Amino acid sequence: MKEALQITVTGIVQGVGFRPFVYCTAERFGLSGWVKNATDAVHIHVEGESGDLDAFVMELSDHAPAAARIKEITLEEQSPSGCAGFEIVASDAAEAAQTTLVSADLCICEDCAKELFDPNDRRYRYPFINCTNCGPRFTIMHSLPYDRAVTTMADFAMCPECAQEYSNPRNRRFHAQPDACFECGPSLTWATLDAEARSDAWQLAHNRVESDALLARAVALLREGGIVAVKGLGGFHLVCDAENETAIANLRTRKRREGKPFAVMLENVTSVRAYCHVSEDEAAVLSGVEHPIVLLKKRSDVQFCPGLADDLVEMGVMLPYTPVQMLLMHDFVQAGGKMLVMTSANIHDEPIVTSDEEARTKLAGIADAVLGNNREICARYDDSVVRVLDFGHYGAALQVVRRARGFAPVPLKFPASLASETSLLAVGPEQKNTFCLARNGADAFVSQHMGDLESAETYTAWLSAQAHYQKLFQLKPQLLACDKHPEYLASKWAHEQALSCVEVQHHHAHIAAVLAENNIEGAALGIAFDGTGYGEDGHIWGGEALVANMGAFERFANFSYEPMPGGAAAIKQPLRMAYGVLWACDLLEHPAAQRAFEGQELAPALLDAMIEQGINTPYTSSVGRLFDAASALLGICVHPQYEGEGAVLLEAAIVRSVQDGGEQAAAEPDTTAAASSETAAAASETAAACGNQADARYSIAIVKNTATETSTAQDTSIFIFDPAPCFKALLDDVLAGVPTPVIARKFHHAFVEVIVNAAELFRALYDLNTIALSGGVFMNRYLMEHAVPQLVERGFHVALNKELPPNDGSISYGQAVVVYAQEQANKA
Repeated sequence: MKEALQITVTGIVQGVGFRPFVYCTAERFGLSGWVKNATDAVHIHVEGESGDLDAFVMELSDHAPAAARIKEITLEEQSPSGCAGFEIVASDAAEAAQTTLVSADLCICEDCAKELFDPNDRRYRYPFINCTNCGPRFTIMHSLPYDRAVTTMADFAMCPECAQEYSNPRNRRFHAQPDACFECGPSLTWATLDAEARSDAWQLAHNRVESDALLARAVALLREGGIVAVKGLGGFHLVCDAENETAIANLRTRKRREGKPFAVMLENVTSVRAYCHVSEDEAAVLSGVEHPIVLLKKRSDVQFCPGLADDLVEMGVMLPYTPVQMLLMHDFVQAGGKMLVMTSANIHDEPIVTSDEEARTKLAGIADAVLGNNREICARYDDSVVRVLDFGHYGAALQVVRRARGFAPVPLKFPASLASETSLLAVGPEQKNTFCLARNGADAFVSQHMGDLESAETYTAWLSAQAHYQKLFQLKPQLLACDKHPEYLASKWAHEQALSCVEVQHHHAHIAAVLAENNIEGAALGIAFDGTGYGEDGHIWGGEALVANMGAFERFANFSYEPMPGGAAAIKQPLRMAYGVLWACDLLEHPAAQRAFEGQELAPALLDAMIEQGINTPYTSSVGRLFDAASALLGICVHPQYEGEGAVLLEAAIVRSVQDGGEQAAAEPDTTAAASSETAAAASETAAACGNQADARYSIAIVKNTATETSTAQDTSIFIFDPAPCFKALLDDVLAGVPTPVIARKFHHAFVEVIVNAAELFRALYDLNTIALSGGVFMNRYLMEHAVPQLVERGFHVALNKELPPNDGSISYGQAVVVYAQEQANKA
């Protein structure tokens, strides 16, 4: 007896081949009915035998297209209507234009990759091969509905063969909007450049022979040590041979990127394992549909080219994710190469270059040639960056470092309790900016990583991206949210608009983001450690423990305030910060302190006067600045070349000591499951070789706060974290000649202990058990992989950012969460 079901599927189920998947699955089980896109979901009506219907529903759940993200499948029994056959019903144009759950760009799928290298396939070596399961999405869309006419493919009329595939629901290119081939699609372009912006006339590849010739020119130039600007999905990369020291040095000089590590591209996971340790979890992330840059531990038995990622134990690695990259990488390896540098094509702190003509002018003097194409990029996107954190027998967790291509603009959800009738725009912070376009307390469209708004070009790109999101998702904000810092450009912009604007404290936004991502409604201890955030008392915060829920917070504890002589100069010259810390800790007369400042371009008398008279000397509770100070005092990083370098190198000193002291079987590929716990195991098993992790002298005291000058719980904490004992131990060990890696490890462990001790104190006072960790300092692998297991062992529920980074990339989402939560509280 026939039965019927009405099925509603919500999530990322449009533009990912979901309807043809439903069509083919229904045919396979002999079912009749229809499938249709709607504004809220994909709707399916299906009729057939009971067992076939059950199997059909299981297929929807278990074998959906790789790019689909199913949130919910709901079933409603109906009476059969006698449908004949199964069909894909066209969506109403007005309805489809309101569809907002847009897929991010997808890496090339296995089927297309096979065709790409199949000499018998008509798309053999076609650099823009794609299907419904892969290829560009967001970066080619001008507006919705997602149809070829409103994408940057509009100028490429399909040939008869492509049109036939496009219209056949049994073909995997059914309604694949970028569907194309050599006959009808985009083509590679090529131009050589010189420093005066003169270049060859653009060469356009009209067929396979010409396309291969341009790729061959690129490979030859790379093998000769040249630099090629290669167009990707969201912008250009600057590419050179990662084993050519001269090429890397030239790239650093021309791009003005001193010190900061480069990401690299390798052909496959096997080739990655020749250079880095790769756990099963890391291999899965490398090969996933997003294909992000993954931060992996370098092998200590491999000699890396100088200038690539010097003094670091991690390296950013990705696999080819576009057909162009796959062809270039394949041909480069065939020509004897192994690894390519792949870094964003931009001048220092400017946005990534997106057009051929822009590449021709802006990259002159940087790149030797441009390998572009004649398909326009509609949305500017950098590569996403992630790492896999290893918590030993407590499992692993993906940490997003930069959320961009492959992840954005997939919407995040808000907790159901934040449902609202208000749409808002949260403009985010100054550095590592993202903005969040939020719809009715339901969907949060967090933008791709925008960068630092201090750059005029980035600020302009930020405004443009805002306009694009509002147009694409048809959302007009009714309210704005911004950071409390009065000098942030995003906050200034928000206050200049006609809409009402709600200010949200920086560190509360960090913690609110974690709570919302984990759907935690109640209060938690939010530990927010970072570099800079404007505090309620006008000081610079950054070492905060907040008793917080999504809508409100009180300051439970904070690090003691330390002077920053020279303000921002203390960040660029961390010995200034070290001087301020030791001044506050009464340690300037320590012999090791005197030694650290000897021969440096410091004027102690001037610094003393600045601190004592309050001349250009803000005070900060920032943990990031404490790490800068320690790194400078140990001589690890006295002249940083990029943001956070001091802290990065301080942590790297620890892990290098682990590798030098006890890395086992380094020459063997770590393909077993046991390799996935290498980081945690190495950290504990080789601690003896590097000094005891726990050293009572390296303590951060927790003392009662006796301050009485302020009057609110938001700016006056109950407890103070005092780092003076820790810095005294550091100086004592320097004087005693203790190896720097041992000191670095003990210094880090002091912060692990204060996190755990603060959590225990919080639980004792409030009988609450949830700890939320966020802020840029928690990009530190050592802190995370030691603090989280210790908290879990003590019975705490630990909440971390999931789809967002713990750095300022999560601030805009947190701002939106706070505004919606406060709106609900005001209604109560």
